[in-house]
Amino acid sequence: MAEQIVNEFTVNRPIDEAWPIICDVERIAPCLPGAELEEIEGDVYRGKVKVKLGAVTAQFKGEAQFTERDDAAHRARLRAKGRDTGGRGNAEADIVARAEALSPTSTKCTVTADLHITGKVAQFGRGIMGDVSKKLMDQFAVNLNRMLDDQGSAPAAAAEPAAAAAESTTTPSDGDGASDTPLTDRPPTVRKINGPAAEPVDLAGVAGPAVIKRVLPVVLVLLAVVLILRRRK
Repeated sequence: MAEQIVNEFTVNRPIDEAWPIICDVERIAPCLPGAELEEIEGDVYRGKVKVKLGAVTAQFKGEAQFTERDDAAHRARLRAKGRDTGGRGNAEADIVARAEALSPTSTKCTVTADLHITGKVAQFGRGIMGDVSKKLMDQFAVNLNRMLDDQGSAPAAAAEPAAAAAESTTTPSDGDGASDTPLTDRPPTVRKINGPAAEPVDLAGVAGPAVIKRVLPVVLVLLAVVLILRRRK
């Protein structure tokens, strides 16, 4: 099944400050309900999302990679994919994020996702995913702006992880500690993200009791895809 989902959210910052924040996946991933960024390998971001329905908790694995980023035009594109660890289905998405200034102090970001879904989740009707994703995006925007109010707009400190990545293992050539392999030719270093564990999204609160049984498998796939809306990411 294929479906296009369009969501918008507002960042309470000027566009020149908001865009780098929107593209900083490591910083904004905790703002997405249920999402947990686990590792970064080069420009690939991997993580998981957790959801619960009553006493039952489920988990999805996903990853995203930016394929385009135009800071001058405030536009980025990425490919994302996710899989239900319980085997209910898989999803891939082509996601485009665009930002535009609403005022000198606020920025609107529009995220368009073309979803391609397979497995049991493809049996469910259109429209449900859009409703659920909008509610999740609204909560993401609330969390993001609260974080910015609490922390300010300066990028999160990453000096130590960056230095560790730069000091990846060398290949001595003469026994003097030097390396014959340029850094750009070496495999990307995998950096683990040791952030707090995410609380599962309460599906009853997100989707409502009337549709919760029908929407469960769909939300699992959607959450893995949405874990991006995280731009460099």
